[in-house]
Amino acid sequence: MGRPLKTNKPQENRWPEIVFSSGKNRLSQAIRRAVLSKKLLKIAPRIYTSNFKDDPVLIIQRNRYQLLGLLFPNAVMSHRSALEGGISPQGHVVLTYKYSKTVTLPGLTIRLIKGPGPDEEDTPFLENLFISSRGRAYLENLQPTRVRISSAKNLSQEEIEKRLDQLIRIYGTDELNLLRDQARRVAKRIEMKEEFAHLEKLIGALLGTRSEVKLKSELAFSRSKGEPYDSKRVDLFATLAAFLQQHELSLLPSNLTSNKAIINCAFFESYFSNYIEGTEFAIEEAEQIVFENKIIANRSKDSHDILSYFQMVSNRQEMETVPKSDSDLIQILLKRHAFLMAPREDKLPGTFKNVINRAGNTVFVNPDEVQGTLSKGFKLYQQLRPGIARALFVMFLVAEVHPFLDGNGRIARIMMNAELHAADQCRIIIPTAYREDYLLALRKLSRQQDPQPYVRMILRAQQFTSHISFDDYNVALTQLQASNAFLEPNEGKLIFPE
Repeated sequence: MGRPLKTNKPQENRWPEIVFSSGKNRLSQAIRRAVLSKKLLKIAPRIYTSNFKDDPVLIIQRNRYQLLGLLFPNAVMSHRSALEGGISPQGHVVLTYKYSKTVTLPGLTIRLIKGPGPDEEDTPFLENLFISSRGRAYLENLQPTRVRISSAKNLSQEEIEKRLDQLIRIYGTDELNLLRDQARRVAKRIEMKEEFAHLEKLIGALLGTRSEVKLKSELAFSRSKGEPYDSKRVDLFATLAAFLQQHELSLLPSNLTSNKAIINCAFFESYFSNYIEGTEFAIEEAEQIVFENKIIANRSKDSHDILSYFQMVSNRQEMETVPKSDSDLIQILLKRHAFLMAPREDKLPGTFKNVINRAGNTVFVNPDEVQGTLSKGFKLYQQLRPGIARALFVMFLVAEVHPFLDGNGRIARIMMNAELHAADQCRIIIPTAYREDYLLALRKLSRQQDPQPYVRMILRAQQFTSHISFDDYNVALTQLQASNAFLEPNEGKLIFPE
Protein backbone atom coordinates (compact mmCIF):
# COMPACT_ATOMS: atom_id res chain seq x y z
CA MET A 1 0.00 0.00 0.00
CA GLY A 2 3.04 2.32 0.28
CA ARG A 3 3.56 2.56 -3.51
CA PRO A 4 1.34 3.59 -6.42
CA LEU A 5 -0.56 0.60 -7.79
CA LYS A 6 0.56 -0.65 -11.20
CA THR A 7 -2.43 -0.10 -13.44
CA ASN A 8 -3.33 1.22 -16.89
CA LYS A 9 -6.07 3.44 -15.45
CA PRO A 10 -5.71 7.23 -15.54
CA GLN A 11 -3.14 8.52 -13.05
CA GLU A 12 -5.73 10.09 -10.70
CA ASN A 13 -7.03 6.61 -9.94
CA ARG A 14 -3.64 4.99 -9.41
CA TRP A 15 -3.14 5.95 -5.77
CA PRO A 16 -4.68 3.82 -3.02
CA GLU A 17 -6.70 5.44 -0.25
CA ILE A 18 -3.74 5.50 2.15
CA VAL A 19 -0.19 6.28 1.02
CA PHE A 20 2.72 6.11 3.46
CA SER A 21 5.93 8.00 2.78
CA SER A 22 8.74 5.61 3.62
CA GLY A 23 11.58 8.05 2.97
CA LYS A 24 12.56 6.45 -0.33
CA ASN A 25 13.54 9.20 -2.73
CA ARG A 26 11.60 7.94 -5.74
CA LEU A 27 8.36 7.48 -3.83
CA SER A 28 8.77 10.81 -2.01
CA GLN A 29 9.11 12.66 -5.29
CA ALA A 30 6.04 10.91 -6.71
CA ILE A 31 4.03 11.80 -3.61
CA ARG A 32 5.20 15.44 -3.79
CA ARG A 33 4.07 15.72 -7.41
CA ALA A 34 0.73 14.09 -6.55
CA VAL A 35 0.17 16.59 -3.72
CA LEU A 36 0.97 19.54 -6.02
CA SER A 37 -1.42 18.23 -8.66
CA LYS A 38 -4.06 17.65 -5.96
CA LYS A 39 -4.17 13.90 -6.41
CA LEU A 40 -3.03 13.28 -2.84
CA LEU A 41 -3.77 15.09 0.41
CA LYS A 42 -1.53 15.05 3.47
CA ILE A 43 -3.59 14.14 6.58
CA ALA A 44 -0.79 13.42 9.08
CA PRO A 45 3.01 13.31 9.11
CA ARG A 46 4.14 10.86 6.37
CA ILE A 47 0.50 9.87 5.70
CA TYR A 48 -1.40 10.87 2.56
CA THR A 49 -4.73 9.96 1.02
CA SER A 50 -6.32 9.98 -2.40
CA ASN A 51 -9.75 10.30 -0.77
CA PHE A 52 -10.64 14.00 -0.70
CA LYS A 53 -14.25 13.46 0.33
CA ASP A 54 -14.22 11.56 3.63
CA ASP A 55 -13.15 12.93 6.98
CA PRO A 56 -9.50 12.05 7.76
CA VAL A 57 -10.72 10.45 11.00
CA LEU A 58 -12.76 7.93 9.00
CA ILE A 59 -9.91 7.30 6.58
CA ILE A 60 -7.47 6.61 9.42
CA GLN A 61 -10.06 4.41 11.13
CA ARG A 62 -10.53 2.24 8.05
CA ASN A 63 -6.79 1.74 7.62
CA ARG A 64 -5.57 1.95 11.21
CA TYR A 65 -3.96 -1.49 11.59
CA GLN A 66 -2.23 -1.15 8.24
CA LEU A 67 -0.88 2.23 9.34
CA LEU A 68 0.37 0.91 12.66
CA GLY A 69 2.34 -1.78 10.84
CA LEU A 70 3.82 0.76 8.43
CA LEU A 71 4.67 3.33 11.08
CA PHE A 72 5.99 0.87 13.69
CA PRO A 73 7.08 -2.40 12.05
CA ASN A 74 7.39 -5.39 14.41
CA ALA A 75 5.64 -3.53 17.22
CA VAL A 76 3.63 -5.61 19.70
CA MET A 77 0.07 -4.67 20.55
CA SER A 78 0.46 -4.98 24.28
CA HIS A 79 -0.71 -4.15 27.79
CA ARG A 80 -4.42 -3.27 27.98
CA SER A 81 -4.78 -3.29 24.18
CA ALA A 82 -3.83 -6.98 24.09
CA LEU A 83 -6.51 -7.89 26.64
CA GLU A 84 -9.17 -5.52 25.32
CA GLY A 85 -8.93 -6.75 21.74
CA GLY A 86 -6.91 -4.04 20.01
CA ILE A 87 -7.73 -0.40 19.47
CA SER A 88 -10.29 0.91 21.96
CA PRO A 89 -13.60 2.47 20.85
CA GLN A 90 -12.08 5.82 21.85
CA GLY A 91 -9.21 5.27 19.41
CA HIS A 92 -6.44 4.46 21.92
CA VAL A 93 -3.86 1.71 21.42
CA VAL A 94 -0.76 0.63 23.34
CA LEU A 95 2.25 -0.74 21.45
CA THR A 96 5.52 -2.08 22.80
CA TYR A 97 8.26 -0.71 20.53
CA LYS A 98 11.88 0.49 20.36
CA TYR A 99 11.17 3.71 22.27
CA SER A 100 8.51 5.43 24.36
CA LYS A 101 6.37 8.15 22.84
CA THR A 102 2.76 9.21 22.31
CA VAL A 103 1.77 9.68 18.66
CA THR A 104 -1.50 11.36 17.73
CA LEU A 105 -3.22 10.87 14.38
CA PRO A 106 -6.75 11.97 13.41
CA GLY A 107 -8.99 9.76 15.57
CA LEU A 108 -6.10 7.57 16.79
CA THR A 109 -3.79 7.94 19.80
CA ILE A 110 -0.80 5.57 19.91
CA ARG A 111 0.98 5.01 23.23
CA LEU A 112 4.44 3.58 22.53
CA ILE A 113 6.13 1.76 25.42
CA LYS A 114 9.81 0.87 25.17
CA GLY A 115 10.22 -2.83 25.68
CA PRO A 116 11.13 -6.22 24.21
CA GLY A 117 10.07 -7.05 20.68
CA PRO A 118 7.90 -9.99 19.62
CA ASP A 119 8.23 -13.06 21.85
CA GLU A 120 8.08 -16.57 20.40
CA GLU A 121 4.57 -17.06 21.88
CA ASP A 122 3.16 -13.74 20.64
CA THR A 123 0.61 -13.88 17.83
CA PRO A 124 1.39 -12.40 14.37
CA PHE A 125 -1.29 -9.92 13.33
CA LEU A 126 -1.58 -7.63 10.29
CA GLU A 127 1.07 -5.64 8.46
CA ASN A 128 4.12 -6.48 10.60
CA LEU A 129 2.18 -6.22 13.86
CA PHE A 130 2.08 -8.73 16.70
CA ILE A 131 -0.26 -9.20 19.68
CA SER A 132 1.06 -10.14 23.11
CA SER A 133 0.36 -13.71 24.15
CA ARG A 134 -2.17 -13.97 26.95
CA GLY A 135 0.54 -14.73 29.50
CA ARG A 136 2.62 -11.74 28.39
CA ALA A 137 -0.43 -9.44 28.36
CA TYR A 138 -1.27 -10.22 31.98
CA LEU A 139 2.33 -9.60 33.01
CA GLU A 140 2.40 -6.28 31.13
CA ASN A 141 -0.79 -5.13 32.82
CA LEU A 142 0.76 -5.77 36.21
CA GLN A 143 3.72 -3.48 35.53
CA PRO A 144 3.89 -0.44 37.83
CA THR A 145 2.24 2.69 36.41
CA ARG A 146 1.63 6.17 37.72
CA VAL A 147 -1.23 7.02 35.40
CA ARG A 148 -4.67 6.31 36.84
CA ILE A 149 -6.93 7.41 34.01
CA SER A 150 -8.73 5.53 31.24
CA SER A 151 -5.83 6.15 28.81
CA ALA A 152 -3.32 4.41 31.10
CA LYS A 153 -1.32 1.60 29.52
CA ASN A 154 -2.57 -0.90 32.10
CA LEU A 155 -5.88 -2.22 33.28
CA SER A 156 -6.35 -1.80 37.03
CA GLN A 157 -5.74 -4.71 39.38
CA GLU A 158 -9.50 -4.85 40.00
CA GLU A 159 -10.11 -5.28 36.26
CA ILE A 160 -7.39 -7.93 36.05
CA GLU A 161 -9.04 -9.86 38.90
CA LYS A 162 -12.41 -9.71 37.13
CA ARG A 163 -10.86 -11.09 33.93
CA LEU A 164 -9.22 -13.92 35.83
CA ASP A 165 -12.56 -14.67 37.46
CA GLN A 166 -14.18 -14.72 34.02
CA LEU A 167 -11.64 -17.29 32.80
CA ILE A 168 -12.66 -19.57 35.66
CA ARG A 169 -16.35 -19.02 34.97
CA ILE A 170 -16.08 -19.85 31.27
CA TYR A 171 -13.33 -22.45 31.15
CA GLY A 172 -12.82 -23.70 34.71
CA THR A 173 -9.89 -23.49 37.12
CA ASP A 174 -7.56 -25.45 34.83
CA GLU A 175 -7.46 -22.42 32.55
CA LEU A 176 -5.75 -20.34 35.25
CA ASN A 177 -3.10 -23.01 35.62
CA LEU A 178 -2.47 -22.89 31.86
CA LEU A 179 -2.22 -19.10 32.02
CA ARG A 180 0.21 -19.29 34.94
CA ASP A 181 2.40 -21.80 33.10
CA GLN A 182 2.60 -19.61 30.00
CA ALA A 183 3.28 -16.47 32.03
CA ARG A 184 6.10 -18.27 33.86
CA ARG A 185 7.79 -19.14 30.56
CA VAL A 186 7.37 -15.64 29.13
CA ALA A 187 8.53 -13.92 32.31
CA LYS A 188 11.91 -15.65 32.07
CA ARG A 189 12.42 -14.55 28.46
CA ILE A 190 11.35 -10.90 28.80
CA GLU A 191 12.51 -10.38 32.40
CA MET A 192 9.21 -9.83 34.21
CA LYS A 193 9.83 -11.91 37.32
CA GLU A 194 8.21 -9.39 39.71
CA GLU A 195 5.12 -9.15 37.56
CA PHE A 196 4.89 -12.95 37.46
CA ALA A 197 5.13 -13.13 41.25
CA HIS A 198 2.20 -10.68 41.46
CA LEU A 199 0.15 -12.66 38.94
CA GLU A 200 0.88 -15.93 40.74
CA LYS A 201 -0.41 -14.45 44.00
CA LEU A 202 -3.64 -13.25 42.37
CA ILE A 203 -4.26 -16.64 40.76
CA GLY A 204 -3.55 -18.39 44.05
CA ALA A 205 -6.00 -16.11 45.87
CA LEU A 206 -8.75 -16.79 43.33
CA LEU A 207 -8.15 -20.53 43.64
CA GLY A 208 -8.33 -20.26 47.42
CA THR A 209 -4.70 -21.23 48.09
CA ARG A 210 -3.37 -17.77 49.02
CA SER A 211 -5.69 -16.40 51.71
CA GLU A 212 -3.15 -13.74 52.73
CA VAL A 213 -3.43 -11.91 49.38
CA LYS A 214 -5.68 -8.85 49.48
CA LEU A 215 -7.97 -8.74 46.44
CA LYS A 216 -9.52 -5.48 45.24
CA SER A 217 -12.48 -6.83 43.27
CA GLU A 218 -15.57 -7.87 45.22
CA LEU A 219 -16.19 -10.47 42.54
CA ALA A 220 -12.75 -12.03 42.96
CA PHE A 221 -12.94 -11.79 46.75
CA SER A 222 -16.24 -13.68 46.76
CA ARG A 223 -14.73 -16.43 44.63
CA SER A 224 -11.70 -16.70 46.93
CA LYS A 225 -14.12 -17.26 49.82
CA GLY A 226 -15.94 -19.99 47.91
CA GLU A 227 -18.95 -17.77 47.05
CA PRO A 228 -18.52 -16.87 43.35
CA TYR A 229 -21.36 -15.07 41.61
CA ASP A 230 -22.38 -13.93 38.14
CA SER A 231 -21.59 -10.21 38.12
CA LYS A 232 -23.50 -9.48 34.89
CA ARG A 233 -26.64 -11.09 36.31
CA VAL A 234 -26.27 -9.13 39.55
CA ASP A 235 -26.00 -5.90 37.52
CA LEU A 236 -29.17 -6.93 35.67
CA PHE A 237 -30.98 -7.57 38.97
CA ALA A 238 -29.83 -4.16 40.19
CA THR A 239 -31.36 -2.59 37.06
CA LEU A 240 -34.70 -4.26 37.78
CA ALA A 241 -34.58 -3.35 41.48
CA ALA A 242 -33.87 0.30 40.66
CA PHE A 243 -36.80 0.38 38.23
CA LEU A 244 -39.14 -1.10 40.84
CA GLN A 245 -37.99 1.42 43.45
CA GLN A 246 -38.46 4.37 41.11
CA HIS A 247 -41.99 3.51 40.00
CA GLU A 248 -45.17 3.45 42.03
CA LEU A 249 -46.82 0.11 41.44
CA SER A 250 -50.58 -0.25 41.83
CA LEU A 251 -51.50 -2.52 44.73
CA LEU A 252 -54.37 -4.90 44.00
CA PRO A 253 -55.89 -6.52 47.09
CA SER A 254 -56.37 -10.26 47.18
CA ASN A 255 -59.59 -11.57 45.62
CA LEU A 256 -59.29 -14.89 47.49
CA THR A 257 -61.84 -14.30 50.24
CA SER A 258 -62.50 -17.93 51.19
CA ASN A 259 -60.83 -21.35 51.38
CA LYS A 260 -62.80 -22.39 48.31
CA ALA A 261 -61.43 -19.41 46.38
CA ILE A 262 -57.85 -20.33 47.35
CA ILE A 263 -58.38 -23.92 46.19
CA ASN A 264 -59.94 -22.88 42.88
CA CYS A 265 -57.25 -20.29 42.20
CA ALA A 266 -54.54 -22.83 43.06
CA PHE A 267 -56.01 -25.26 40.55
CA PHE A 268 -55.85 -22.76 37.69
CA GLU A 269 -52.39 -21.58 38.78
CA SER A 270 -51.17 -25.17 38.56
CA TYR A 271 -52.90 -25.85 35.25
CA PHE A 272 -51.57 -22.76 33.46
CA SER A 273 -48.10 -22.78 35.04
CA ASN A 274 -47.50 -26.37 33.96
CA TYR A 275 -48.96 -25.69 30.51
CA ILE A 276 -46.34 -22.96 29.99
CA GLU A 277 -43.64 -25.57 30.59
CA GLY A 278 -45.13 -28.08 28.16
CA THR A 279 -47.06 -30.28 30.61
CA GLU A 280 -50.32 -30.10 28.71
CA PHE A 281 -53.59 -31.67 29.82
CA ALA A 282 -57.19 -31.12 28.85
CA ILE A 283 -58.89 -29.15 31.61
CA GLU A 284 -61.09 -32.16 32.38
CA GLU A 285 -58.01 -34.34 32.91
CA ALA A 286 -56.48 -31.77 35.25
CA GLU A 287 -59.72 -31.70 37.23
CA GLN A 288 -59.54 -35.48 37.64
CA ILE A 289 -55.91 -35.28 38.82
CA VAL A 290 -56.52 -32.57 41.42
CA PHE A 291 -60.06 -33.15 42.63
CA GLU A 292 -60.30 -36.95 42.20
CA ASN A 293 -56.65 -37.92 42.80
CA LYS A 294 -56.67 -39.76 39.48
CA ILE A 295 -53.40 -40.45 37.66
CA ILE A 296 -53.75 -40.15 33.90
CA ALA A 297 -52.72 -43.37 32.12
CA ASN A 298 -49.07 -43.42 30.98
CA ARG A 299 -48.51 -39.92 32.41
CA SER A 300 -47.83 -40.48 36.08
CA LYS A 301 -44.99 -37.95 36.37
CA ASP A 302 -46.90 -35.28 34.45
CA SER A 303 -49.91 -35.94 36.67
CA HIS A 304 -47.72 -35.49 39.72
CA ASP A 305 -46.49 -32.14 38.32
CA ILE A 306 -50.07 -30.86 38.28
CA LEU A 307 -50.94 -32.30 41.68
CA SER A 308 -47.79 -31.27 43.58
CA TYR A 309 -47.97 -27.72 42.22
CA PHE A 310 -51.61 -27.50 43.31
CA GLN A 311 -50.84 -28.90 46.76
CA MET A 312 -48.11 -26.35 47.28
CA VAL A 313 -49.97 -23.22 46.16
CA SER A 314 -53.21 -24.21 47.92
CA ASN A 315 -51.34 -24.51 51.24
CA ARG A 316 -51.84 -21.23 53.10
CA GLN A 317 -48.92 -21.78 55.45
CA GLU A 318 -46.58 -22.54 52.55
CA MET A 319 -47.73 -19.50 50.59
CA GLU A 320 -47.21 -17.21 53.56
CA THR A 321 -43.55 -18.28 53.75
CA VAL A 322 -41.17 -15.68 52.32
CA PRO A 323 -37.38 -15.45 52.81
CA LYS A 324 -35.92 -13.42 55.68
CA SER A 325 -32.26 -13.99 54.74
CA ASP A 326 -30.21 -15.20 51.80
CA SER A 327 -29.76 -18.62 53.43
CA ASP A 328 -33.51 -18.69 54.03
CA LEU A 329 -34.11 -17.99 50.33
CA ILE A 330 -31.87 -20.90 49.36
CA GLN A 331 -33.56 -23.29 51.79
CA ILE A 332 -37.05 -22.32 50.59
CA LEU A 333 -36.05 -22.88 46.97
CA LEU A 334 -34.53 -26.28 47.72
CA LYS A 335 -37.52 -27.40 49.78
CA ARG A 336 -40.08 -26.35 47.18
CA HIS A 337 -38.12 -27.91 44.35
CA ALA A 338 -37.77 -31.18 46.27
CA PHE A 339 -41.55 -31.35 46.72
CA LEU A 340 -42.41 -30.27 43.19
CA MET A 341 -39.98 -32.59 41.38
CA ALA A 342 -40.08 -35.58 43.77
CA PRO A 343 -40.86 -38.29 41.14
CA ARG A 344 -38.28 -36.99 38.68
CA GLU A 345 -35.08 -38.30 40.24
CA ASP A 346 -33.08 -37.51 37.09
CA LYS A 347 -33.82 -33.80 37.69
CA LEU A 348 -32.13 -33.87 41.13
CA PRO A 349 -35.13 -32.77 43.23
CA GLY A 350 -34.09 -30.46 46.05
CA THR A 351 -30.57 -30.01 44.64
CA PHE A 352 -29.09 -27.18 42.62
CA LYS A 353 -28.00 -28.00 39.06
CA ASN A 354 -24.65 -29.63 38.38
CA VAL A 355 -24.33 -28.61 34.71
CA ILE A 356 -24.90 -25.38 32.81
CA ASN A 357 -28.41 -25.04 31.38
CA ARG A 358 -29.65 -22.84 28.57
CA ALA A 359 -32.74 -21.77 26.66
CA GLY A 360 -32.10 -20.90 23.02
CA ASN A 361 -29.16 -18.47 22.98
CA THR A 362 -29.44 -17.69 26.69
CA VAL A 363 -26.89 -19.41 28.91
CA PHE A 364 -27.90 -19.30 32.56
CA VAL A 365 -25.75 -18.94 35.65
CA ASN A 366 -22.91 -21.44 36.12
CA PRO A 367 -23.60 -24.12 38.73
CA ASP A 368 -20.81 -22.97 41.06
CA GLU A 369 -22.17 -19.40 40.96
CA VAL A 370 -25.81 -20.18 41.76
CA GLN A 371 -25.72 -19.67 45.52
CA GLY A 372 -23.51 -16.59 45.34
CA THR A 373 -25.75 -14.99 42.72
CA LEU A 374 -28.91 -15.77 44.70
CA SER A 375 -27.31 -14.27 47.82
CA LYS A 376 -26.40 -11.07 45.97
CA GLY A 377 -29.90 -10.93 44.52
CA PHE A 378 -31.44 -11.28 47.97
CA LYS A 379 -29.72 -8.09 49.13
CA LEU A 380 -31.50 -6.21 46.35
CA TYR A 381 -34.78 -8.01 47.14
CA GLN A 382 -34.56 -6.78 50.75
CA GLN A 383 -34.53 -3.16 49.61
CA LEU A 384 -37.94 -3.50 47.93
CA ARG A 385 -41.38 -3.18 49.50
CA PRO A 386 -43.16 -6.44 50.36
CA GLY A 387 -45.84 -7.44 47.88
CA ILE A 388 -45.85 -6.80 44.17
CA ALA A 389 -42.35 -5.23 43.98
CA ARG A 390 -40.72 -8.21 45.68
CA ALA A 391 -42.92 -10.59 43.70
CA LEU A 392 -41.74 -9.11 40.41
CA PHE A 393 -38.15 -9.22 41.55
CA VAL A 394 -37.98 -12.73 43.00
CA MET A 395 -39.77 -14.26 40.04
CA PHE A 396 -37.19 -12.86 37.63
CA LEU A 397 -34.31 -13.65 40.01
CA VAL A 398 -35.16 -17.36 40.03
CA ALA A 399 -36.01 -17.51 36.32
CA GLU A 400 -32.75 -15.79 35.33
CA VAL A 401 -30.45 -17.75 37.65
CA HIS A 402 -32.19 -20.99 36.61
CA PRO A 403 -30.77 -22.78 39.67
CA PHE A 404 -32.21 -26.25 38.92
CA LEU A 405 -31.98 -28.74 36.08
CA ASP A 406 -35.76 -28.46 35.58
CA GLY A 407 -38.77 -26.78 37.15
CA ASN A 408 -37.23 -23.30 37.26
CA GLY A 409 -40.18 -21.47 35.69
CA ARG A 410 -42.68 -23.14 37.98
CA ILE A 411 -40.61 -22.47 41.10
CA ALA A 412 -40.20 -18.84 40.00
CA ARG A 413 -43.97 -18.37 39.69
CA ILE A 414 -44.59 -20.07 43.04
CA MET A 415 -42.09 -17.69 44.67
CA MET A 416 -43.86 -14.74 43.02
CA ASN A 417 -47.30 -15.74 44.25
CA ALA A 418 -46.03 -16.51 47.75
CA GLU A 419 -44.85 -12.88 48.00
CA LEU A 420 -48.28 -11.67 46.91
CA HIS A 421 -50.20 -14.05 49.17
CA ALA A 422 -48.08 -13.11 52.20
CA ALA A 423 -48.82 -9.41 51.55
CA ASP A 424 -52.55 -10.10 51.02
CA GLN A 425 -52.32 -8.89 47.42
CA CYS A 426 -53.85 -10.41 44.29
CA ARG A 427 -52.04 -13.50 43.06
CA ILE A 428 -51.19 -13.98 39.38
CA ILE A 429 -51.97 -16.61 36.79
CA ILE A 430 -50.38 -16.59 33.34
CA PRO A 431 -53.07 -17.92 30.94
CA THR A 432 -52.03 -19.92 27.88
CA ALA A 433 -53.13 -17.09 25.58
CA TYR A 434 -50.69 -14.79 27.40
CA ARG A 435 -47.74 -17.19 27.32
CA GLU A 436 -45.88 -15.57 24.42
CA ASP A 437 -46.20 -12.09 25.95
CA TYR A 438 -44.82 -13.50 29.19
CA LEU A 439 -41.84 -15.25 27.60
CA LEU A 440 -40.99 -12.35 25.28
CA ALA A 441 -41.03 -9.84 28.16
CA LEU A 442 -38.74 -12.07 30.22
CA ARG A 443 -36.41 -12.41 27.25
CA LYS A 444 -36.30 -8.67 26.66
CA LEU A 445 -35.33 -7.99 30.25
CA SER A 446 -32.73 -10.76 30.16
CA ARG A 447 -31.13 -9.80 26.84
CA GLN A 448 -31.76 -6.07 26.54
CA GLN A 449 -31.83 -5.05 30.22
CA ASP A 450 -35.22 -3.40 29.72
CA PRO A 451 -37.51 -3.92 32.77
CA GLN A 452 -40.52 -1.97 31.51
CA PRO A 453 -42.14 -4.63 29.25
CA TYR A 454 -41.68 -7.27 31.96
CA VAL A 455 -43.24 -5.16 34.70
CA ARG A 456 -46.07 -4.05 32.43
CA MET A 457 -46.76 -7.65 31.41
CA ILE A 458 -46.90 -9.00 34.98
CA LEU A 459 -49.10 -6.14 36.17
CA ARG A 460 -51.51 -6.78 33.32
CA ALA A 461 -51.64 -10.47 34.23
CA GLN A 462 -52.39 -9.49 37.81
CA GLN A 463 -55.19 -7.16 36.70
CA PHE A 464 -56.64 -9.96 34.62
CA THR A 465 -56.50 -12.37 37.57
CA SER A 466 -58.21 -9.83 39.81
CA HIS A 467 -61.29 -9.97 37.53
CA ILE A 468 -61.79 -13.72 38.01
CA SER A 469 -64.38 -14.84 40.60
CA PHE A 470 -62.61 -17.79 42.23
CA ASP A 471 -65.26 -18.37 44.93
CA ASP A 472 -67.21 -20.53 42.46
CA TYR A 473 -65.24 -22.96 40.30
CA ASN A 474 -67.74 -23.05 37.43
CA VAL A 475 -68.02 -19.26 37.34
CA ALA A 476 -64.21 -18.94 37.25
CA LEU A 477 -63.95 -21.56 34.50
CA THR A 478 -66.63 -19.82 32.43
CA GLN A 479 -64.90 -16.45 32.82
CA LEU A 480 -61.54 -17.90 31.78
CA GLN A 481 -63.05 -19.62 28.76
CA ALA A 482 -64.85 -16.44 27.69
CA SER A 483 -61.56 -14.55 28.04
CA ASN A 484 -59.76 -16.90 25.61
CA ALA A 485 -57.43 -17.91 28.47
CA PHE A 486 -57.12 -21.51 27.25
CA LEU A 487 -56.37 -20.65 23.62
CA GLU A 488 -52.89 -20.85 22.16
CA PRO A 489 -51.38 -17.39 21.47
CA ASN A 490 -51.91 -17.83 17.72
CA GLU A 491 -55.56 -18.79 18.22
CA GLY A 492 -56.81 -15.72 20.03
CA LYS A 493 -55.94 -12.79 22.26
CA LEU A 494 -56.58 -12.61 25.97
CA ILE A 495 -59.53 -10.37 26.81
CA PHE A 496 -60.63 -9.22 30.24
CA PRO A 497 -63.90 -10.64 31.62
CA GLU A 498 -66.70 -8.15 32.10
